Amino acid sequence: MWWLIAAVGLGIPLVITAMPEFGMFAVGAVAGAAAAGLGGGIVAQVIVFVAVSVALLVFVRPLAYRNRQRPEQRSGIDALKGKRAVVLERVDAGAGGRIKLGGEVWSARALDTGRVFDPGDHVDVVEIDGATAVVM
Repeated sequence: MWWLIAAVGLGIPLVITAMPEFGMFAVGAVAGAAAAGLGGGIVAQVIVFVAVSVALLVFVRPLAYRNRQRPEQRSGIDALKGKRAVVLERVDAGAGGRIKLGGEVWSARALDTGRVFDPGDHVDVVEIDGATAVVM
């Protein structure tokens, strides 16, 4: 019975922190409860708990961390950097202009002071400065 209480106790931090190690210890506790159910003494129960927990940490943990680390998802204005846009109104470094970026109309200015983009030109967004896209 104590092993099952320990398994639940280890499952709570697993849910709260999303750290898979707690789940592995919880599975070890369930294995210890199974050993107790099969009539194993306290020494056998502890050995089963340690063996199962260590085995999971050694073999499963690296797989869990490898699958957890995915490429970073960019969102908001960071997702707009590097996108392609179409010039709607003449864009230069001074007065700026308008572009269509991601289905929306944005104010824009050229990154290079001597560069001018005419309507219909395709530009790349270098950065977002406030509500203005800096393009090249």
